[in-house]
Amino acid sequence: MTATRRPLSPPPVAPARGRDARAPEPLPRQPAPLARRPEGTRPDAPPALTPRAARRRGVELIAALLGFTVITIDVSAVNIALPAIRGSLSGGMTGLQWVVDAYTLMFAALMLSAGALADRAGARRAYAWGVALFTLASLACALAPGIGVLVAARVAQGGAAAVVMPASLALVRQAYEDARARARAIALWTVGGSVAMAAGPVLGGLLTDVAGWRSVFLLNLPVGAVVLGLLVRVERSPRRPAALDAAGQLTAVLALAGLAFAVIEGGHLGWTAAPVLAAGALAVASGWAFYAAEVRQARPMVPLGMLTDRRVAVPLAAGFAVNAAFYGGIFLLGLYYQQLRGMSGTEAGLMFVPMSAVVTASNLVSPRLAERIGRRQVIVVGQLVFAGAMAAMLPLAAHTPVWLVLVLLLPLSTGGALAVPAVTALLMDAVPAERAGTASGLLNALRQTGGALAVALFGSLLAGGDGGFSLPGMRIGLLAVAVVVLATAAVTRFLLPRD
Repeated sequence: MTATRRPLSPPPVAPARGRDARAPEPLPRQPAPLARRPEGTRPDAPPALTPRAARRRGVELIAALLGFTVITIDVSAVNIALPAIRGSLSGGMTGLQWVVDAYTLMFAALMLSAGALADRAGARRAYAWGVALFTLASLACALAPGIGVLVAARVAQGGAAAVVMPASLALVRQAYEDARARARAIALWTVGGSVAMAAGPVLGGLLTDVAGWRSVFLLNLPVGAVVLGLLVRVERSPRRPAALDAAGQLTAVLALAGLAFAVIEGGHLGWTAAPVLAAGALAVASGWAFYAAEVRQARPMVPLGMLTDRRVAVPLAAGFAVNAAFYGGIFLLGLYYQQLRGMSGTEAGLMFVPMSAVVTASNLVSPRLAERIGRRQVIVVGQLVFAGAMAAMLPLAAHTPVWLVLVLLLPLSTGGALAVPAVTALLMDAVPAERAGTASGLLNALRQTGGALAVALFGSLLAGGDGGFSLPGMRIGLLAVAVVVLATAAVTRFLLPRD
């Protein structure tokens, strides 16, 4: 009997239920295939948003932009309305300086606490409070029967704007977690502010001539209502622990108020007058008290340790200098056009149209330029252009051809628009998310302080002996601001690390 050879087979396995069949051997585990990226995308590109999330983020950005825009327009638009306010309410050059600086000083001083408030109350809630108060204060400005009431209402406006500014930037920070998307959003936010600052004189001149200076303030009412309506669709912001430092806030207000009083009234009463010297002493004493209060606080309003980081300290200094040049330039030009050249409000406002266009273009170019050559280089270039702008304005006189005036002002339009987006983005990247409101408040406090002191300086120097416009005083002020800008340009160049 011949034996049959049985074929080799794997070990038997239990048959599958209900069927006489062997289970297949498991295949070796293969690595999952790598997902192919669409051509043209980057490996670190953020995940795509759902349409609903994209719309919500868009609403959040629009709400932040509108509030920031309206508080910025108010500054430059009021500058063009100053001669009309003087004719209606009197007050002289000193009164006009206080109309501007009552707003910017309170803006600057309360910005320090407002950043912590945005962190503590949540960006959306703080923003809504600020917009509502700003709208009501604008109505009070429009109804003011005298210069004293107007200045008081401007104080309230400035306090509200101090809450709006850091909260609006914190809203942008909250909506955009991806660094690249956040940089673009911050660029749009700064574009809105810069365009508003440049376009404000045009709008202020037109409104003043057509409907009177009070309409400049009434314009804020419908905008405030729109912003509050948009905030209903914005997600509730998280609250973060942040101390409200009463001692630090009070001493900051006293220091800035004393300094502004000394500069403004020094040009009117004399630099050795007793009230001026007392205000200077108050500013110095309050400054030391502020430092002592912050050192002793467990959770200070201004974390002094944060200022030891050059990536924080240098943008703060640059922001101060840039705003001093820009705010001072706008204040100067508004009075130059109307008081020295005899232009109407509309004509003076239209003189800012080319400036507005250049500011818009420069803001759009700044982020792309920063990607190419680095933020530090863009900030330095912007400051050097601004210093050139101050020098270019030195030859201005009563009969300088209009076309030449417009050409000389091109550097003023370009410098800040190049520097500010890079300064803001650099600072936001240098601090953690939980410090975004505080850092934003500190940056904008110093920017507003620079603008307020420039207005105080120019106002003191511009008032001639007969109450007219002083060309020699204008030139001294321009040189002083140019020196400050050049100094911060050098600090930026040598202390900031290369990108």
